[in-house]
Amino acid sequence: MVGGMPLVDAHVHLPRLRELKLFWFEWARKYGEPPLSRLYDGDGRPIPQAVEAFFADEGVDVVLLLPEYSPRTVGIHPYEDLLPVVAHNPRRFRFLANLNPHLHYPLVEHLEHQLEAGAVGLKLHPVHGGFPVDHPELFPIYWVLQERGLPVVFHTGVSAFPGSVNAYATPEPIEALAQTFPDLKIVLAHGGRGWWYGVAASLALMYPNVWIELSGLAPAKLPEYYRGYDLKRLARKFIFGTDWPGVPGIQRNARALLDLGWDRETLERIFWRNALEVYPIEV
Repeated sequence: MVGGMPLVDAHVHLPRLRELKLFWFEWARKYGEPPLSRLYDGDGRPIPQAVEAFFADEGVDVVLLLPEYSPRTVGIHPYEDLLPVVAHNPRRFRFLANLNPHLHYPLVEHLEHQLEAGAVGLKLHPVHGGFPVDHPELFPIYWVLQERGLPVVFHTGVSAFPGSVNAYATPEPIEALAQTFPDLKIVLAHGGRGWWYGVAASLALMYPNVWIELSGLAPAKLPEYYRGYDLKRLARKFIFGTDWPGVPGIQRNARALLDLGWDRETLERIFWRNALEVYPIEV
């Protein structure tokens, strides 16, 4: 909890260490100080008990874990690697599915497998995966998610990882998806980081089914990122997320939001209520 309120971190990476490239460790060290040696065993696998204790100490009530299938950038981090942590405490830990149209075919079948394993939504990473969000093969996926009331989370904003295709980082094509699938829950991870903060803000304010997830954003700089917009109104569409381990501290980020002067109802929306509206989770 933070400030007496439940806390959901909607954006956490917990891959096997042996599957990672060197620049992933450099990124984690640059933006955070994760105690990897304490959280992983000798084979580079997460230790469920240690991971549980760490996030409990950080005050996180629910953690959404993200697999990834991006061989051109960070590599392949299969969802199966996350299942032991989820099984250890399924009330605190859940996971999102991940798909890449270059690797998964047919897409709906692969989505079904991950949903059956317990995924509570889908994360797509067009920048690392090298595909546009309006790729025709993705449309059946969006339809399935809309029918089941499950969200799709898009990476929006630049990435410095080698192999990234930042031409696919813009949230602009997502507006057509919001119109085509009016009941599809859409989450803009990283909030249009870099060149598209305004686009992300406009989408979240225009469409009731679009939210901004704060992973990778410095809380103190939110007024700067979204200057020119009604930040108090926009904040009511925010979902807390950190991009751990690339963050100085989960509790630290959460407490930094308390310093922005928003009312308790807005803070509750950010910390947990919006997440419960978007994801089939419990706090």
